[in-house]
Amino acid sequence: MFSKILIANRGEIACRVIRTARRLGVKTVAVYSDADARALHVQMADEAVHIGPSPVGESYLRGDKIIAAAKETGAEAIHPGYGFLSENPDFVDQVVAADLTFIGPSATSIRAMGLKDAAKRLMEKAGVPVVPGYHGEAQEIVVLASKAREIGYPVLIKARAGGGGKGMRRVDDPDDFAEALSGARREAKTAFGDDRVLVEKYVDKPRHIEVQVFGDNYGNAVHLFERDCSAQRRHQKVIEEAPAPGMTPELRAAMTEAAVTAAKAISYSGAGTIEFIVDASQGLQADRFWFMEMNTRLQVEHPVTEMVTGVDLVEWQLRVASGETLPKTQDEISLNGHAFEARLYAEDATKGFLPATGTLHHLKFPDVPPQDASMRIETGVRAGDSVSPFYDPMIAKLVVHASSRETSLAALRDVLAGTEVAGSTVNTAFLAALASDRDFSAGDVDTGLIGRHQDALTALPLPDSTAVAAAAFAASGLNERQASNDPWSGISGYAHFHGLEREIRLKYGEHEVPARLMTGTDGAAVRLYGEIVKRAAVKDQRVARWPGHVTVFEGAVGHTFSVSDPLGRADEALAGTGSLRAPMPGLVKVVRAAKGENVTKGQPLLILEAMKMEHTIAAPHDGLIADIAAEGEQVSDGTVLVKFVEEA
Repeated sequence: MFSKILIANRGEIACRVIRTARRLGVKTVAVYSDADARALHVQMADEAVHIGPSPVGESYLRGDKIIAAAKETGAEAIHPGYGFLSENPDFVDQVVAADLTFIGPSATSIRAMGLKDAAKRLMEKAGVPVVPGYHGEAQEIVVLASKAREIGYPVLIKARAGGGGKGMRRVDDPDDFAEALSGARREAKTAFGDDRVLVEKYVDKPRHIEVQVFGDNYGNAVHLFERDCSAQRRHQKVIEEAPAPGMTPELRAAMTEAAVTAAKAISYSGAGTIEFIVDASQGLQADRFWFMEMNTRLQVEHPVTEMVTGVDLVEWQLRVASGETLPKTQDEISLNGHAFEARLYAEDATKGFLPATGTLHHLKFPDVPPQDASMRIETGVRAGDSVSPFYDPMIAKLVVHASSRETSLAALRDVLAGTEVAGSTVNTAFLAALASDRDFSAGDVDTGLIGRHQDALTALPLPDSTAVAAAAFAASGLNERQASNDPWSGISGYAHFHGLEREIRLKYGEHEVPARLMTGTDGAAVRLYGEIVKRAAVKDQRVARWPGHVTVFEGAVGHTFSVSDPLGRADEALAGTGSLRAPMPGLVKVVRAAKGENVTKGQPLLILEAMKMEHTIAAPHDGLIADIAAEGEQVSDGTVLVKFVEEA
């Protein structure tokens, strides 16, 4: 076993690796950028090395700096986590050339599976079923469009490098092919440095089921059963589970055999995932699954596999990379119970899952697991940390395990209901709605489920009078008063013969909330639209007060109110409709309109690249453009992107 390793990653996966390494007595070295100087993974590691500015291209993607940090600190091996350099074969070669061990597969294996088209040709040769499509070298639009017609619409355009839904477009109409191809190529080039694509048949009711495989350096390979990752939005996984609901013994046998065959075909060593697409239009059948791609690394959703098998996959990674054989044979690996993982993101589900930033002024997870279940919170942040625009906006992974799917899903709902985040917009309510969705609860899930139910899943209930009153009490400062024997300390003021009233200026979204706080010797109350809510009625409400705001938690929903400074003045410039502002920090990737152009409501004006995704900014109304941002311009949250000519 190694005595010291360096972790070439950040956030929750770095913390996850550190925990296992510490249990095994292995010392750890963290690396960090400017933005992560006070990050949790830096504090948890035995040592930490600064590797550059906040942008990933100047820090976490600098393999030379990471290798230098490993040599400087005496680390014997490098664990890549996932993302960043984890599937970069050139980096693996550099690690090996530096006389260090890469905790993962060989560069040869990564290259074999790194390009989707070549990987599918390899899998066909090995006898693994693949999705019908075009996986050739020609990239001219006339060739690709012709192949799409041969395959038959709808089709998927997919980046041949990378994954995670980047560089992927569904096309239903031949007339839309050229624009979709342009967008897929542009996004693929940004994400992977490779704009080549392949074209595949789109499966009508697709399930995304993947098999965890593990190999060693002695020719051994096993599977650790399957995970279902069909609950996706914009090709990004949301809730994963193991095992797959509705899985039949026949399909499991066929799929796991194909996965192990795929791993052995490239002499795979380490943790990997074989991803399959399954046609669920007529139920799960053993002849209706196809190889999509292999992820030659540890997956984000690996905890659900660990929960149902009792295997620590990071420990296996360290043991295999240090020269040991696989800790268990196939017969010794068994499936136990059911597990779910929900990805808690800083994002606004009501605005198309727009990534969010902000400071996590309040962050609290349940202290004890739900009844009849176990719980695991995987996170790399604490209260007070910031969600940076430079990296993926995931805050935590909420993982539960129980004896049955029904009990495990109920536990997930409980954990979501007990999770509190304030300071950034998060997707907790959306996750809870999905976990309670009728089809999802029944296990009738496919990759289109969220899209079909999106309006219902992202709709947020309005706060009731109790929640508003709780916000008013918190904003007034009454909740923060210290206990005292002085009878006058329990009230905020004193007046002869009558109680004291004062206005509490709250806003919920764009709406003013007329709340008046009443205090007197008989206690405090809030007057709302003529209704009076006494303080005792809100004593059990969960509330977080943070600068300029109050968030009231009702189950998994967080209602955030802004608290107006009674001496302050509204910024009328922000309230006007004469400009369109950036919803988040990012790069203006493409500009599709020009100064002096008349545009119509909903017309795409520009594409903003932020948090590794492209976001189309459309005209909120008809108008004449007075000015528009330039391509290549780096903008911050709130920067004016488009100015419209004001009507006289």
